[in-house]
Amino acid sequence: MSDSAPREDTRGIVDPAELLSRVRFRRHTPAPELRPYLEHYWLIDWELPEPYATHVVPHPSVNIVFQRYGALGAPAAEARASAEVSGIGLGLFTQKLTEAGRVCGVQFRPGGFRPFAPAWPVSTWTGRRVPLTEVFPDAGTASGVGTGPEPSLGTGGEEDRAATGAGLLSAVLSPDTDHARVAALDAFLLAHGPAPDPAAARAMELVDLIRGDRTVRKVTQLVSATGLSARSLQRLFATHVGVGPKWVILRYRIHEALERAEAAGAAGGPDWAALAVELGYSDQAHLVREFTATIGVSPTVYARGVSAP
Repeated sequence: MSDSAPREDTRGIVDPAELLSRVRFRRHTPAPELRPYLEHYWLIDWELPEPYATHVVPHPSVNIVFQRYGALGAPAAEARASAEVSGIGLGLFTQKLTEAGRVCGVQFRPGGFRPFAPAWPVSTWTGRRVPLTEVFPDAGTASGVGTGPEPSLGTGGEEDRAATGAGLLSAVLSPDTDHARVAALDAFLLAHGPAPDPAAARAMELVDLIRGDRTVRKVTQLVSATGLSARSLQRLFATHVGVGPKWVILRYRIHEALERAEAAGAAGGPDWAALAVELGYSDQAHLVREFTATIGVSPTVYARGVSAP
């Protein structure tokens, strides 16, 4: 399993140049024991004169997100602070940023989350954003590393949404240095696993294959490459990734098209018909329909509207 440095690309971020001109965004590598399971930590700080909405086409990854809104120099107790598990987002994710704030996030590798929360299939969290305590109930203790009661997957009552421990929120969100925030994230995750899971390792390998090999365009190719049946692949992905293999293939296609459109800029984009063939779409119209349904505008309109880097 990979333990390489954090990615430097901006895949999935809509108009990344605009976002990076407004916020401080950086990625950090987790502790060595965590690297096989995590993509990276991602940290954002902002102080904005006016509200700004950021948009992201989510990766097929679960995230843990610690966030606070309010003056960055104020104690966490005086800010609006919270923590949540964000399952794989099925559509365009939009977040409005106002005034000042901070986010410390954990992006798991696709397939890498379940070793930390093995009680449920990862599909349990898909399309959902739930309080951290719904998945890690001891996060409601002062340190977030004690032993808590079994979590409930009920209707989301108060008992399922106990406040995350002030000590944990402060440890992650209050430090001035990235090093201290990363250390707090490391400590939290190391206290919760990871539990050995060969199936999770297999799922991560298959998603890496999809992401890295553009010739993998259909689930039948994965069936041939792995010797697993289509039903076994679906079960493996639902349990350990959270979405099916076809969805992963389609999402990485959109990421690629988005990146190509951004690179083209005012020129209006690449040869969309050729790109559609390269990415495995039936034709250009199919690519345009999926891009427009995901981003909200056609690829040509998007390419002409993105900010200059």
